[in-house]
This record gives sequence, structure tokens and C-alpha cells, in this order.
Amino acid sequence: MQERVGECSGCGKVVYCLEGFLNGVVLADGKIRCFDCDRKGKEKELKRDDPR
Repeated sequence: MQERVGECSGCGKVVYCLEGFLNGVVLADGKIRCFDCDRKGKEKELKRDDPR
């Protein structure tokens, strides 16, 4: 079963709950991000925190 949960706060793509599992990530502020935007956000954080 597929249920629409909301839109990604990064790209606006629709995020679904598939078979009881969220097809994305809920952030601390309650916003939802798709897996692609979450991965890109984490990559940016790692580059920013890199002291080189």
C-alpha cells in the first residue's frame, strides 16, 4: 500500500509511506526530506566540517 505523506522540504517531490515505511527522513523540526535530498545535505555538511 502506498500513502502520500507530504512533500520534500528540499525539492518538493512527493514523499510516500510504502508498506508502513516512510520513503524519506523526518528532520528534527518535523519537516520531511526525500532520501536524495537528505544524502545531498549530509554530503554538504561533511564538506563544510572538513578542516582541509
